[in-house]
Amino acid sequence: MNDLFSLLALGSARAIGAAIAAGELTSLAATEWYLSRIERVNGGADGLNCVRSLSRLAREEAKRADAERAAGYIRGPLHGVPWLVKDNVFTVDGSFASAGARALATFLPPVEATLVARLRDAGAVLLGKTNLTEFADFVSDTMPAEFSGAGGVVRNPLGLPYGRGQGSSVGSAAAVAAGLCGFAIGSETQNSIQAPAVHSSVVGFKPTVGRVSRYGLIPLVPSQDSPGPLTRTVDDARLVYQAMAGADMKDTATLADFPLEYPRAGTLQGVRIGVPRRFIADGALIDSRKAIFSQLLAALAQAGAIIVDPCDLPSAEQLHQVRSCVFRSEFKASLNSLLATFTPCGMRSLRDIIHWNQAHPEAIPYGQSLLEAAEAAPDILSAHYRRDRRQDIALSLDAGILAALNASGADVLLAPGSAAAKCTGKAGAPVVAIPVGQDAQGLPFGVTLFCAPGEDLKLLEVAQAVEAAIGQRVLPSF
Repeated sequence: MNDLFSLLALGSARAIGAAIAAGELTSLAATEWYLSRIERVNGGADGLNCVRSLSRLAREEAKRADAERAAGYIRGPLHGVPWLVKDNVFTVDGSFASAGARALATFLPPVEATLVARLRDAGAVLLGKTNLTEFADFVSDTMPAEFSGAGGVVRNPLGLPYGRGQGSSVGSAAAVAAGLCGFAIGSETQNSIQAPAVHSSVVGFKPTVGRVSRYGLIPLVPSQDSPGPLTRTVDDARLVYQAMAGADMKDTATLADFPLEYPRAGTLQGVRIGVPRRFIADGALIDSRKAIFSQLLAALAQAGAIIVDPCDLPSAEQLHQVRSCVFRSEFKASLNSLLATFTPCGMRSLRDIIHWNQAHPEAIPYGQSLLEAAEAAPDILSAHYRRDRRQDIALSLDAGILAALNASGADVLLAPGSAAAKCTGKAGAPVVAIPVGQDAQGLPFGVTLFCAPGEDLKLLEVAQAVEAAIGQRVLPSF
């Protein structure tokens, strides 16, 4: 039993798949183990509440995966590995898709998300849905990340609250940290994978916008939205990403050409890592984290990396101060489009949801200031929106990430925690969160690596070497 716990609760998705392939474990046994563990630690007054619902097809999928292997049909390294997906993703297995909103709590999607179909094609076994911050944390400017009207409060397996601004993929991060699945899928617009990954001491990867199809996801800001994996290792993140990524006519942002393979270096020797200080690292490094961050940089240098410190974004101050209508305008337009298409729970527009919430104030104890602001936002055809979107790209990418990389010759940039989330979100850039132990207060600490859009596999390659040098997970006590 201890060996099974070590593999399924603590081990990598690749290791779980390898054990299934070697005949040491069946997919059905792994699925039953996770379902039993979810039942033990997820529910009740003290439960984690990170899993919202379970798929009625999980056992059938696991049996099918085992039968395929027995017949000699092998789908790949994820064949038979159980996983969970965020509750803003459409599935057709009888599970609701609410985006955390009580107004949409009983919506049964009529279509399946492309990423779900691709992971099914890879043979992975879907266990169910994870809770998230309501509407990906765009309901109220005081709502903590742990809360949603449909799902309630998600509890961090490390015993800490998920506070305001700690990212909406909290359920997926908590499930991976607690050993409730082999991997999970979250989504990020700005902060929503990397922050909960850091606070849960797991790996999180947000791909370049357009590398993974968003078809079948309830949107927030389409120019910034990207689904991605939460895992226990960077290698797992790469494995899951490659199973999901690729062109999809249902999301034309994916039609740009990009590589699915990248030469493996396996070392940090000569890799140039830039550290953006002004308004990024300097703002996040409270006293309890300054020493560990310096130690981490020294360890990376010892492993062969060239640390470019500082490696500032020329636009850092302007980016820090900028306020844009892009979130509000795109959220209103994209949500209205989805609601008009599917009319979930009778909701045809953002205005309908606002009115429903007004009639059910108990569903929104923190109010709905952000929903109301979105309803009043400029149209996406307006000059105001176009100006703000151009400014976002100019500050985050042209005078931001690209300018810092080009001026320094750095391969990637590194920040403490999710300090660069505003920049990576607006730029649509890839970002990897890596757990690196605890700070001086004993709180989980992590770093994020990011680079130019489109260089996802280069980033993952460097991240794997960084993980080998400084990676360290903080494990739950149960």
